[in-house]
Amino acid sequence: MKAFIHEQLPSRVVFGAGRLDALPAEADHLGADSVLLITSAAAKTAADRAGAMLGARLRITITEVPPHVPVEQVEQARFSARRAQADCVVTIGGGSSIGLGKAIALEQDVALLAIPTTYSGSEMTPIFGITAGQRKETGRDLRVLPRTVIYDPALTTSLPPEVTGASGMNALAHSMEALYSQDANPVSSMLAEESIKALARGLPVAVRTPEDMEGRSVSLYGAYLAGAAMAVTGVALHHTICHVLGGTFGLAHADANAVMLPHVARFNSGHAPEAMERMAWALGAAGAPNGLFDLARRLGAPRALSDLGMAEDDLEEAARLATQALSYNPRPSTEADVLQILRDAHAGRHPSEVVSS
Repeated sequence: MKAFIHEQLPSRVVFGAGRLDALPAEADHLGADSVLLITSAAAKTAADRAGAMLGARLRITITEVPPHVPVEQVEQARFSARRAQADCVVTIGGGSSIGLGKAIALEQDVALLAIPTTYSGSEMTPIFGITAGQRKETGRDLRVLPRTVIYDPALTTSLPPEVTGASGMNALAHSMEALYSQDANPVSSMLAEESIKALARGLPVAVRTPEDMEGRSVSLYGAYLAGAAMAVTGVALHHTICHVLGGTFGLAHADANAVMLPHVARFNSGHAPEAMERMAWALGAAGAPNGLFDLARRLGAPRALSDLGMAEDDLEEAARLATQALSYNPRPSTEADVLQILRDAHAGRHPSEVVSS
């Protein structure tokens, strides 16, 4: 067995249906006296409950959370945190809510407590992203890692099927890139593989029967493991492309992930055979790229960039920006390679229809 390094990140995880009720005790655990709450309209019911539980220590609530964490919103949120003298930021919602909380924690000494209501996985990572001038800049800093994460599957039952499917594919993207990362190790790969198994089992149930608590629990568990695997490994071509599609062209992050994932898997498959074999096995599929596309179809997730409103004329610029931003991928890629991947994804081609290059 090869020697390896695995960085165990220091998050406290509270998991289970109904565990939102643990919020007061977890805030006490963090020593929180002045709380800033960040939430989205979609999570209003849960946020109202959380606010009532926090009581007098809740000083201010931010409810406007645009996607992709625009820098203008970041500055407003940081000002609110300073004005409230917040020592704790509680986020309830998806990746955008968590991302805004991270942007505050990046520059201010606050404890971050995340309560995710989607499968974004951001709550488990020290990765942040801020969009300025139609460019999404990402980075890693332990200051943005939530100190505590409360996973309550009951909070995900109101997710529409189309959001469930796309968000779940986003989680699977974390697993895939963790498997073939240059920093992958036996522990992170075990987490990634287990996450794929859980997501492949739970997501179809959650889409078909949104109130099914077992399907929701297994899906959220899979997303948690996927985020934990990505947190200690990193991202590659897939996420680089998706950050460009979101930050520059305004596509929803989960939707972009759902479309791009099978195509980047196909491109990388010959250069990451072990990762693809493990992913295919966990999916219960003959091959990872086809299995991912077929799962997206079963989940009703987007499968073509054209369906997301991406103009074909913008593909060349997207390829150029992604190639400039790319730092690692198991298969070296040129701008022409990325452009072809984008064209296949724009057309919504099944990976089996694409001639391997």
